[in-house]
Amino acid sequence: MNRDAVIVSAVRTAIGKQGGALASVPAHVFGAEVMKEALKRANVDPRMIDDVIMGNVLSGGGNIARLTALETGLSIHLPGLTVDRQCGSGINAVNLAAHAIRAGDGDVYIAGGVESMSRAPYLMDRPEKAYSAKPPQFRKSRLSPKEIGDPPMGITAENLAEKYEVSREEQDAFALQSQKNMARAVEEGRFNEQIAPIYIPVRKGDDIEFKLDEHPRPQITKEGLAKLSPAFLEGGSVTAGNSSGLNDAASALVIMSREKAVELGIKPLATIRAQAVAGVDPNYMGIGPVPAIRKVMEKSGLSLNEMDIIEINEAFAAQVIACNRELDMNPSRVNVNGGAIAHGHPLGATGAILITKAVYELKRSAGRFALITACIGGGQGIATIIEREA
Repeated sequence: MNRDAVIVSAVRTAIGKQGGALASVPAHVFGAEVMKEALKRANVDPRMIDDVIMGNVLSGGGNIARLTALETGLSIHLPGLTVDRQCGSGINAVNLAAHAIRAGDGDVYIAGGVESMSRAPYLMDRPEKAYSAKPPQFRKSRLSPKEIGDPPMGITAENLAEKYEVSREEQDAFALQSQKNMARAVEEGRFNEQIAPIYIPVRKGDDIEFKLDEHPRPQITKEGLAKLSPAFLEGGSVTAGNSSGLNDAASALVIMSREKAVELGIKPLATIRAQAVAGVDPNYMGIGPVPAIRKVMEKSGLSLNEMDIIEINEAFAAQVIACNRELDMNPSRVNVNGGAIAHGHPLGATGAILITKAVYELKRSAGRFALITACIGGGQGIATIIEREA
């Protein structure tokens, strides 16, 4: 069976800083708001939804996709599947919906991602023996066996900076451009249509409307970035200024078969054309987009030069620059409205946010193809191509 999977609506929250506007709101609550808005824009009866697939990394369990679906109050019959492919979770959720549609398993899906890094639970290791005298220890989730190497993400960026000879100045220049691109996009109102406001209760007075991304620093300068100390390695080049942030946000897309969209009289925004994932050395995890992009280009029969928009997750400036050393991407097409260094990186939600950004940028610029890609903790890459509907 060969059926097109089309995006008929795409919505996101504004992205909050860790400890910022969304910190008081549970992830499933603001996630439910974008789900409802996505369905409203698509004008789809919730009873038609075959499944809800959401990326999430830090909820601590409990199947947040189903919890979020129930929080909408739309239907007790909405199912839910939570996906954890770390930073690629939101993209993977969309890809899974597309796979299901192509396979004929269903016709209408909600897919996206939701993350609250502000409210992420602490994990603790269980003592090996009952009544152990040793105090419990906070646990770091392992992404790779210690024999291979399981470094912190910032160290993987330092590893790439060394291997690909990426200077501190290059990283800071990239970070500054990301901030400038986003500042221009905000000034021109490019995000207005894609953002669903979240209303945050306060003890006294009216609810606060949250609809502007909190993380950007449009006033940052080259000199300001240069003053920042290395964040992960003494004498290193990766800083808080040329790295992504810790953030809260959600995004939801309604994806359906083309046949169902025609039946319902809905005009699609874009078609999901191809997807790919790849594995790399966890010590250099940020290079993951390179094999994933090469694989998705081979699968699609397209070339990187045919991509009008490239949304590559800016986990670290060093990581994106290293990928570009391998791929030679056209800088005028890469993260034209800023990336995660500017708007932040709410792990499980980021991929779906990047797809949402790409959908609206293709519409604005009348481009045809967009590539959305991300590196993944533990040493993976993911890439997806969408095509704007004429």
